[in-house]
Order: sequence, then C-alpha cells, then structure tokens
Amino acid sequence: MRLLLIRHGQTIDNVNGALGTVVPGPPLTDLGEQQAAAVPDALAAEQIEAIYASTMLRTQLTATPLSRQRKLETEVIDGIQEIGAGRLEGHSDTDSIYAYMGTIFSWWVDTDARIPGGESGTEFFARFDEAVAGIAARHDGTVAVVSHGAAIRTWTARSSANLDEDFSRTHQLDNTGIVVVEGSPTHGWVTTEWDRTPVGGAQLADASAPDPTGDATAG
Repeated sequence: MRLLLIRHGQTIDNVNGALGTVVPGPPLTDLGEQQAAAVPDALAAEQIEAIYASTMLRTQLTATPLSRQRKLETEVIDGIQEIGAGRLEGHSDTDSIYAYMGTIFSWWVDTDARIPGGESGTEFFARFDEAVAGIAARHDGTVAVVSHGAAIRTWTARSSANLDEDFSRTHQLDNTGIVVVEGSPTHGWVTTEWDRTPVGGAQLADASAPDPTGDATAG
C-alpha cells in the first residue's frame, strides 16, 4: 500500500515556534487554511481510498478540503497525533526545543529515553505503529494520512529501510509537506517521496515562522 503522510497546515504554534501537542490544539491560521485548500489539486492524480486525520483539530481542518473534493469522510483516529511535549508544552525557548527534539533524535539509540513529562520512544512508536497497522488492515491502495511534523519525520525515518538518522535531522517538512511511504507493516516500508515544501508551492511557505518540529536540525 501507499501512505501519503501529510503534515497539517500552519497553526499559531508554528508561527510562534512553540511546542503544541495537547489535544485538540489550535485551529489553522489564515495561511494554514490556504495551505489546506491547495491539497486537493496537488493530489489530483492520486487514487485515494480513504482519508485519516489525528485527534488534533489542525489535522482534521487540513483534511477537510480533500475530504469534500473526494467525497470521502475523514476518519479521526488515535495514535497518529503529535509526539507529546509533556512539561515542555507551550514552550518556545531554545533549551526546551533542544530537550524535545534532542530526546526524539536520541531514540535512534535508546527508545526508552523520555521527553520530560512526555512520551518515550517506545510509547510513541508503539501507538503510531498500531495506528498504521489498523489502516493497512483495511486498505491495499493509497491512503491519505494527515499527521504532524515531528511524528511523521520520526516514524518515517525509523520505519523506512532507506532512511537513517542523518536524513531525519537534515530534511525539513513544512506545513502540508508530504512524505510517501510504500510497503506494509509485515514486509516493511520504503520512503519513495519527501516533498518538504507546502503542496501548493513555495509561495505558501512562511520563512519567518520558527518551526522546530518541521525544521531541519544541525545536530
């Protein structure tokens, strides 16, 4: 099967560079709504069987234009929401961002490492894997899954046979950027596309917005 892993449109947390992971979270900004509106045309050539979104409001709003255009109901599922920030929730300072992203990148060697007051790698991968397995059990073709920056980057890099830690550090994923993976939970996954910019084009990017869960990381 093919999974189109779509990052949600912009929110105020992205504009402010803040860690926002509590459900349901904020809605989209005006730019985020424009980004979401561009998704249907960008995916016009895709034969999409189903559309899934996380339990967070921003993914559901991002999925809405595609859902309406395809006349497919967006299915909201647990497990694909953003990696929990715990005690770092709402923080935008450098130390907090480093603690959050640094812990996530440490999962390459220690999945038991835990974001302060938040999730461990073991817990994150278990719930995301379970959600993907549930989708794969219902579909064989192409499925759109609207999720989150850190979640998509982290799960894809670990799960894909052709990606590694350096790739996940150095490749950004802007709002409505899309990662395409092919395979299955049984036979494994391969990433075939990593479109790091908004699907509507670079004109829908916000270069002024600090965006720690989507930006490339130096190390």
